[in-house]
Amino acid sequence: MKKNAYLCHYLNIKRILMHIVEIPSFFPPYGGEFCLDQAKALCSFGHTVRIISNVQLSVRKSVTDFCMYSYGRKWMEMDGVSVYYSYTRGIPMMIKPNVERWVKTVRQMFADYVQKYGLPDIIHAHCAHWAGYASMLISRDYGIPYVITEHLPSYYFTTEIAKTGGDDSWEIPLIRKAYAEASIVLPVSAELVDDLAPIFGKAYRWKEMPNAIDTDFYAFRKREDRRISARPYRIVCLANFIPLKGYDVLLPAFKEFCKKHKNTRLDVLGFGTDSEEMQKMIRHFETENVHCYGRVGRKKVREVLYESNLLVLPSRSEAQPLSILEAMSTGIPVVATETTPQSLRIDGGCTVVPIDNVQALTDAMEKDFENVDFDGFAVSQKVRQMASYDVLANKLDMIFTDIIKNRK
Repeated sequence: MKKNAYLCHYLNIKRILMHIVEIPSFFPPYGGEFCLDQAKALCSFGHTVRIISNVQLSVRKSVTDFCMYSYGRKWMEMDGVSVYYSYTRGIPMMIKPNVERWVKTVRQMFADYVQKYGLPDIIHAHCAHWAGYASMLISRDYGIPYVITEHLPSYYFTTEIAKTGGDDSWEIPLIRKAYAEASIVLPVSAELVDDLAPIFGKAYRWKEMPNAIDTDFYAFRKREDRRISARPYRIVCLANFIPLKGYDVLLPAFKEFCKKHKNTRLDVLGFGTDSEEMQKMIRHFETENVHCYGRVGRKKVREVLYESNLLVLPSRSEAQPLSILEAMSTGIPVVATETTPQSLRIDGGCTVVPIDNVQALTDAMEKDFENVDFDGFAVSQKVRQMASYDVLANKLDMIFTDIIKNRK
């Protein structure tokens, strides 16, 4: 019995130990680690939690991934969580057939799962697009309740929906149904509900449920006093190389910052940051001292964070960026844009600037450089109190328990 389950038993707290299936809309190599984080959090409460993951590989994103990942369906262990996974190949420019095939595969994988482990008590989908929709169909087939944790901002939906009919897109009614039939929708920030409302409305039950991070893994570490250290002042950005993330704002801001602070370097980590397109942008802005890592695992992320003094995230749209929590949990401040939800704007740890404003970003970086009184340990503790596995698991435990009790 895990430590949290044992504590509840010791305190004679009556709880239901649940059988939970997590279904992510996307998963490594395309992100989605938040699903694994939530599965681990729920496991720590004694629940039986497994993941069904169908990743549709895109040849346009990575020819290497498209060719090298295995075919077929297999089981594997990820950080102690059992994952039933499949890698399918998407057809370029064929959105609807790809969606239909993805949903069909997930439903088949769930049928396989039921034969092996029996029916779960509840399905926890991550993002309506398309795990939430697939979970709705599975719920209709088996009579199992489902919950959707929504991570995606409107940017991701509008980009695709524009290609499939705009306001008349076939996608919108399907996602609206998935929201409406869910036992509850859990947006990772309250702001996300208003962000999505112009597309999907608000005709569903919801409750804010911020993501969690492994605060033990991203534990606090004291940095060297930069007033006496000869090592470079290091800025890090953890974000995929896509227009949404604002690298075209970060690079000129960093260049301006370096005019005054020569002994500075910028580390960029994320899918595509090691690409030729990234190098073209670096050359375009004539930016020096930029170190590109590409897609890396969380151990490398933590290693770079421990060597860094500041995280900068100049995004144009976000729901709840985990990199902000991870950075503050290790004990460094963050400069981000107004897209950052209120729940992440920890006093003393997170500075917010306007979107697409190079000068404001530069000024905020400068202000942090001058702030030698930053209390990284205090900020780290605030993150632990709001975003640890224990906090998230307790909230999800109560919501899932209520759903199952009321259904019975």
